Amino acid sequence: MLLQYTDIAAQVCGQLADKLRRFDCDSVISPALGGIIVGQEVGRSLGKRHIFVEKEEGKLVLRRGFQILADEKFIVVEDVVTRGGRVQETIDIVGAHGATVSAVGVIVDRSGETKLDFGCPFISLVEMSVENFPADNLPPELAKIPAAKPGSK
Repeated sequence: MLLQYTDIAAQVCGQLADKLRRFDCDSVISPALGGIIVGQEVGRSLGKRHIFVEKEEGKLVLRRGFQILADEKFIVVEDVVTRGGRVQETIDIVGAHGATVSAVGVIVDRSGETKLDFGCPFISLVEMSVENFPADNLPPELAKIPAAKPGSK
């Protein structure tokens, strides 16, 4: 919801960029779709190129003529991280091209007590602890609310 307001998105992503500025990078990369705006704004704030990976047949891939050069250093950015699946896929793509990730930055970290480890510094603006329940053991007040598929992997 935040990213629909361009002036606020620029300010928030600028704050994220400020926290990431100390990490060496040549470019910023993000997973589509939620990460594209964040990546563009962080890249702009850092004065770096931004590219993104997107889904093709259920997996993230590098497309649209984007290139990752061997020995290039990246910062991976995303809007929201819950389990870190898309961020890890993005890191794997960078590594497969011989490049490295110097840091991961997100606006919201919803991983809670999971303590995600991407093998590099993990920076967030906001941390949220969201309780999860098995479908067969929902509290009665939650069982009344229709389930919605989360937007992050």
